[in-house]
Amino acid sequence: MEHYVWENIEKEVLNPRMWRKVVAGDKTMVAQVFLAKGAVVPEHHHESEQITYILEGALEFEIEGRKMVVSAGHVLRIPSNVPHSAVALEDTLDLDIFSPIRTDWLTKQDDYLR
Repeated sequence: MEHYVWENIEKEVLNPRMWRKVVAGDKTMVAQVFLAKGAVVPEHHHESEQITYILEGALEFEIEGRKMVVSAGHVLRIPSNVPHSAVALEDTLDLDIFSPIRTDWLTKQDDYLR
């Protein structure tokens, strides 16, 4: 068993508009991600199934040509290998849960965010 406190986890600054904090297990990981208004997550895809829970703010996702706004209190599930992108409509804090873990994030080989 391991216990974590978000405020004690090191903040990784990805670019001037985005930072994250990550907790990874063997098969699942969770990330607290902050995106400033106007931040863009370019289209990408990954093996991991993704569940995004918006804590504050709103993101506009584009998935398979369909746009949808996901706001505070909403949860979005993105299946494995489905291309998607997002734009922060407001300053946004979310929790992203991935299974399997995103090794590209852990090894900092996620150039699309940097």
